[in-house]
Amino acid sequence: MAASNPVVIVTGGGRGIGAATARLAAQRGWSVCVNFLRDEASAAAVVRDAEKAGVKALAVRGDVAAEADVVALFDAAAQLGTLRGLVNNAGILERQTRLDDMEAARFARVFATNITGAFLCAREAVRRMSTRHGGAGGAIVNVSSIASKLGGPGEYIDYAASKGAIDTLTIGLAKEVAEEGLRVNAVRPGVIYTDIHASGGEPGRVDRVKAMVPMKRGGRPEEVAHAILWLLSDDSSYSTGAFIDVSGGR
Repeated sequence: MAASNPVVIVTGGGRGIGAATARLAAQRGWSVCVNFLRDEASAAAVVRDAEKAGVKALAVRGDVAAEADVVALFDAAAQLGTLRGLVNNAGILERQTRLDDMEAARFARVFATNITGAFLCAREAVRRMSTRHGGAGGAIVNVSSIASKLGGPGEYIDYAASKGAIDTLTIGLAKEVAEEGLRVNAVRPGVIYTDIHASGGEPGRVDRVKAMVPMKRGGRPEEVAHAILWLLSDDSSYSTGAFIDVSGGR
């Protein structure tokens, strides 16, 4: 296992898009720090797969909405080598409902993870990767959602709004650190076959709504991961503040 492999942190890396991204990153030669909150077994499985690919890997439990956990996550990743990438993937949604049935506590939970968590992780990444801070440069890829453009009406406009904040973070931070060896881009997945739909109370949501997708199917986590890895790689060296919609045409 080469000590010189670049390191990427993938938040929410134990399942779904995060797990697919971590596995593909390992195959592409990245050492991987897999952040997870509850599902330790799934995160451990991702680490094993990464190690089989010949790179270093580590699973770190932590809540991205908690500042101390985020700092600890980035400190732990330093064990693997030089940080060169962050995939801001951790996110939550709650049960489908209209805005007039939502409570303030729900907003606090969703925004804490989806917005504050992403901002905290991006902050720590800049502090470690920006040449202004003595870093070696790198790339941040934010996982937004096509919901930021569609609005999530009747289901979870709070989640959609939180992803709108991620879009704005991407644009602003990309400009802020463009001269410091850091690129900041985002992917906006559409309806993807992951466990997150169960959190919304409808595990089979993808199959229900896929007829509204121009390609008439749901997406696979691996299809999103390939877009993320391109944005992490030097192949996208002149792209910053950019978005890739991985949404089947929605």
